[in-house]
Amino acid sequence: MAAVYVLDGTRIRTLDDFWQAIMDAFDSPGRQYFGRNFDAFTDCLSGGPGHPDVDEYVVEWRDHDVSRDQLGYPETVRQLEVRQARCHPSNRAAFAARLDEARDQRGPTVFDQLVEIFESRAPGVLQLC
Repeated sequence: MAAVYVLDGTRIRTLDDFWQAIMDAFDSPGRQYFGRNFDAFTDCLSGGPGHPDVDEYVVEWRDHDVSRDQLGYPETVRQLEVRQARCHPSNRAAFAARLDEARDQRGPTVFDQLVEIFESRAPGVLQLC
């Protein structure tokens, strides 16, 4: 039987909240090495640091509609601004284009990116409830 990890969507209002919630849910020995970014999350779901210490599992993202709203375009813009400020100068133009898109409420949101990572790295694991 698969282990079930629950995310409370009413408590996930920022990307930082998501990182905390997923690591609290998984509660794996490698959580201390989880990098709290999209690349680290991709690695986690692929068996890297923070991955659950079980073979089969399901993640139930309850009240995901609340998270979808909170992790929408305003949070996406905020995250892109933070990343743009830290990125290599050669990448700033690409971030500027993504920022313009997000400010116009186009393109993937933070929520969309998280769901995509689940679907690409751990197909069938995520259940939006």
